[in-house]
Amino acid sequence: MCGIVAYVGPRPAQQILIDGLRRLEYRGYDSAGLATVDGGRSQVVRAVGKLDNLVEALARDPVAGSLGVGHTRWATHGRPSEENAHPHAVDGVIVVHNGIIENHLDLRHELQQRGRVFKSETDTEIFGHLIAIELQGGAADLESAVRQALARVQGAYAIAVISERHPGQIAVAKLASPLLIGLGAGESLVASDIPAILPTTRSIVFLEEGELALVEAGRARITTLAGQPVERPARHIDWTPALAEKGGFKHFMHKEIVEQPRALIDTLRGRISRAEGQVFLDGLDVAGLSQAQRLVIIACGTSYHAGLVGKYLIETLTRLPVDVELASEYRYRDPIVLPGDAAIAISQSGETADTLAAMRELRRRGGRLMAICNVVDSAVAREAGDSLGVLYTHAGPEIGVASTKAFTTQILCLHLIALAIGRARDTLDLAAVRSEVHALSRLPKLVEAILEDEKEIEAIAHTYHKAHNFLFLGRGHGFPIALEGALKLKEISYIHAEGYAAGEMKHGPIALIDESLPVVCIATQGAGYDKLVSNIEEVRARDGRIIAIASDGDSRIAGLANEVIFLPASPPRLEPILATVPLQLLAYHIADFRGTDVDQPRNLAKSVTVE
Repeated sequence: MCGIVAYVGPRPAQQILIDGLRRLEYRGYDSAGLATVDGGRSQVVRAVGKLDNLVEALARDPVAGSLGVGHTRWATHGRPSEENAHPHAVDGVIVVHNGIIENHLDLRHELQQRGRVFKSETDTEIFGHLIAIELQGGAADLESAVRQALARVQGAYAIAVISERHPGQIAVAKLASPLLIGLGAGESLVASDIPAILPTTRSIVFLEEGELALVEAGRARITTLAGQPVERPARHIDWTPALAEKGGFKHFMHKEIVEQPRALIDTLRGRISRAEGQVFLDGLDVAGLSQAQRLVIIACGTSYHAGLVGKYLIETLTRLPVDVELASEYRYRDPIVLPGDAAIAISQSGETADTLAAMRELRRRGGRLMAICNVVDSAVAREAGDSLGVLYTHAGPEIGVASTKAFTTQILCLHLIALAIGRARDTLDLAAVRSEVHALSRLPKLVEAILEDEKEIEAIAHTYHKAHNFLFLGRGHGFPIALEGALKLKEISYIHAEGYAAGEMKHGPIALIDESLPVVCIATQGAGYDKLVSNIEEVRARDGRIIAIASDGDSRIAGLANEVIFLPASPPRLEPILATVPLQLLAYHIADFRGTDVDQPRNLAKSVTVE
């Protein structure tokens, strides 16, 4: 999401920082800013909205100096505003930060008790105060001050720090958020992603977890947070600028599949407390949702499939009845809106014409609504903003037409909503919410484990990429994932594919099964498992080729299927997201083997703004 750029060297920093931020715009943001230090004096310029607004502000008030930091921010703590935009300056210490400080409330209270005055609502400003206190208290240098400040912080971060007292130095550190250093001839850059620095240098050092570096012109010294030296040679990056935007991946879709652990982390940040077992959904009227007599989920395409998963989650955890409606059908069928109804509209782009029309029809009939969306201030977000509110997915920009990370983060948002409503309706006690929150905090690592098996999935794709038809089967929450798996495959490979509730197979689709038909079965253990095994037996008896998504170590499924993709052990309610990832990879690699236009498949658009 947010972007970081920093520079130290002989050249004026302002334009280098702006150019770097421009190359990070694809990450998504709602404000931008930069700061420089020149002659022991710092200058900070910030603006809400797009980078062009910052450029206009700098045209009026340019900054001098060859040491500086820049940032594009996606709001987490605090609304999008100039005072909340980065960089934050405290007593001559200037900080930019991606991530979240989980103990920010305790630290803010402590610092205020010590007389510290905060100028923003952000957690990032805490870094500035902690580092300034260390410098004023006699810390030997900027590196030591940052190290001591980080020892007080719990959470995830990538930070870059400059100081009026330490010209020519940038202190940087990383924990669970990307950061890299570019080393040029007598100059250095720091960035959160490769595209920002390629015009200056292709010699890059990637920081690893729990590392801190002191960056000076043309060199960097890396240590662990404990102070142990780290030796790591720079890598030469020979990407073109276009390839750099794709992060070295052949297609944006592949990059976005691999980005899902980070997208899930960004969507969780600031919304859960593992220690307290709480869910915090700022900007959402949870009380209004919890008082509804019925929820109606309205969406199209992939978002509709997320809504179907949401139905399982919300009904199970809250006992609140949920209907899921195709937005393109809803507005035309004289829908019934009861006095106690509330609706959740889901859209990646926030501009989906059918979803907007359905939202307006529901409001016209007296319903209240909220939105789950990936684009700040989009039409869907504005439509719901004055009703029950908006919950943003924080998936970051999704360039590939076939939705991947937006889908999994939509499901995650629905899970968070279910927990918040369950707590409000008292269908979940604190211990139950704490258990769910703990499971959700593990989700990004579980997705990473699946991505590590990509080569095996690619081999399966190669085996079946010439098939003309596919059938996807699932039960319970596996049924919407079967629908989504079929949709992904048909969207980008142009292979005919159908998703079916497995119990309905004998009511029609079983007639299609023969030795030429691959059948993908979401066969994780849990409710309906034995019935799904029976369905697999029926496919096997008719010589269908079985590709199974199964729970880790399931020898029963392994003995029945031609191919098995195992999911890591997890609570059942995480399985919809986990089972989705291998299906995305399967579709991607089949399409790639077939040579189709993966990112821009024929006849499809990313944002469906017409009926």
